[in-house]
Parts: sequence; structure tokens; C-alpha cells
Amino acid sequence: MPAFSRFLRYFVVVGRLGSIRRAAEELNISASAIDRQILAAEEELGVALFERLPTGLRLTSAGEMMMAQAAGWQKGLTDLRAAIEDLRGLKRGHVEIAVIDALARGAIPRLVRQVRDDYPGITIGLHVLDNIHIAEAVRSGAVDLGLLLDPRFSRDLTVRAHAEVALGFVTPPGHALARASGQRFAAAQGLAMVMPAPPLALTAQVQALEGITGLTLNPAVSCDSIEMMKALVLEEAGVALMTSLDVATEVARGALAFTPITDALARPLTLALCVASPRQLSNAARLVLDRMEGVVAALGWETPGRG
Repeated sequence: MPAFSRFLRYFVVVGRLGSIRRAAEELNISASAIDRQILAAEEELGVALFERLPTGLRLTSAGEMMMAQAAGWQKGLTDLRAAIEDLRGLKRGHVEIAVIDALARGAIPRLVRQVRDDYPGITIGLHVLDNIHIAEAVRSGAVDLGLLLDPRFSRDLTVRAHAEVALGFVTPPGHALARASGQRFAAAQGLAMVMPAPPLALTAQVQALEGITGLTLNPAVSCDSIEMMKALVLEEAGVALMTSLDVATEVARGALAFTPITDALARPLTLALCVASPRQLSNAARLVLDRMEGVVAALGWETPGRG
């Protein structure tokens, strides 16, 4: 395993950079050591992994196949090491987590700090991805755990915890829309709106509401970034349609107000904590999963009565 792990590390960097010399500089290893590993693998496989060109190295068809599998192999080696540590009874290991942009602040950073305080031997890799890419990262094994909105049903994904997340108006605290505990979707009529754009998950929800109600909003600005949408509202560029999750931190400190939409048609989105159904999680991943299940439950929003 150590020899394969070393080769795989060298191979991936050379494949990415297209140069043994540049790979040697990045890895701080001699170029000859990298070259020996690649040549030995090619001899054992009986096929060339790289084309040797005057300008550098280019992956062959076999090399491209190996590169496509490399991420899964590296994750498998990491999981194997973690499983061996589990057998030794040590709380060590590495956990890969993917979350949506809305969770880049607040509850998840706090969770990571708490896990690191309680289990210094566990390291965590965090990835902030578009909602549509998180499910695939979980399925492929690129990450152990994924937090996403409205996952599509799949036999490859298991939802371990979920919470309802309300859709609503985001405004400065003194705005007229913030004076009630809830507002109808029609309250947006005539207002300058900061609208979500793909790939944000709530884009489809807003478009569906427009189609069902027949109300066409006034999109002063459209944006595909949660952080930018919040910044635009803070600058009073318009009223945003977002989820309670997106602005939980700002609402807690009084910088923004969130007013849920009370129409019966404005169904909440589902925040789901997902794992890959067929995979066996490492002990480290199970420890983090247990903590995250509680965090997800606390992120739910109780929406006022709808009508």
C-alpha cells in the first residue's frame, strides 16, 4: 500500500502539471525518483501512461483512465488508513464534507471547531460546492458527508437528517416588509428585487411561485452568489428572496431581517444531510456525522400559519 500510495501521488501531480520537473518542484522530491515510479508502473502494466513530448508529458488513453480513477483510489486509501486506526481504538482519521454556500458561516465552522477541540486526531476537508454538485460528490466517494437542499431521490443517497428551510424576503431591519411575522408572495409586487440565479437551488422555487401565482417580479439585480445577494441587500439595492438558512448569521446579529412567505404554495426547502448508501463510513466520519445530525435539526425554521 505505501508504494502504491506514493506512485499515485506522483502520478496525479505529473498528470495535472504535464511535467516531471514541475511535479518534482511542487512535491519537493527529485525528478529521477518520480520518473522511476512512473516507469516501473508502466512496465508492470505493460502500457504507457504518458506520451513523452518535447513540450512535456501528455496522458495516454490508459493514463486518462487511471487519472479518472485516481480520486476514488486516494479516498479509498484514506478510508483504509482510518479503518485501521479504528481497529487500534484511536480517534483519528480524515473526513471530507461538502456544504452549500449558505453554510460557509455559522453552524458548520462552529461544528468543525468543536470536533477539533474534542478529537485533535481528526482532520476535516471542507468543500463549498454548488447544490447540484454535492450529491455527485457524495455518490462518487469524493466526500463522506454532504449538506444540500432538496436532494433528488436516489438509491445511492441516504438522508441521515433533514430540516425544513423557509423561503422569505430579506431586507434591512427597518424595511416595511419586516414589520410583520410573515408576508404573502404578492407583497413583492412593484419592489426592486435581488433575484437568485442558477445554480442556486432556490432559483427554481422562485420561478415556480411566479408561474403559479401569475406574479412577475421586478428583477433589479440577478445574482448566483448568496454572499453577494446579502451584500446587495445591505447596500439597499433591493429586496432579496432567500432562505432562512442563507441569512441566519446576519439575522442573529441584527444586520438583516428575514420575513417568511406565508402562501401555502411556498413550500419550504429541505436541508438534507446525505451519505452514500453503499459506503461504510470510517469511525472518524461517523463521529462527525453524529454531531452534524444535531446541527441540521437545529437549523429548521417554524413558518407562521399559511393562507
